[in-house]
Amino acid sequence: MQIEDVARFCLSLPGTREDYKWGGTRVFSIAGNKMFAVMDLSGKGLSFKVASDLFLGYVDRPGVRPAPYLARAHWISVAVPYSIADDELRDLLTRSHQLVVSKLPKKLQVALKL
Repeated sequence: MQIEDVARFCLSLPGTREDYKWGGTRVFSIAGNKMFAVMDLSGKGLSFKVASDLFLGYVDRPGVRPAPYLARAHWISVAVPYSIADDELRDLLTRSHQLVVSKLPKKLQVALKL
């Protein structure tokens, strides 16, 4: 997947909006400010949340490392070109979205039809 393909996919997930923060970072979030994916504008990497029980398995893979500042919340960073297959990357981004949605109040979850 190319960088813009990833951005389009993230924006296709329910309730997603895109912001530019911190002087050069694309942030994909839901419910206003709940991030589920972060992309470096210079195209150097993509970070997103993974399930806590999968975190260590992913950071052991080539091209994947703990995300700076967010590793304690079980975020990983994948270098460009992505070392993860397209289907797996789409699945991981969808799961990241779902992990964040699951922490929202039930009323917002219903509004997102999840």
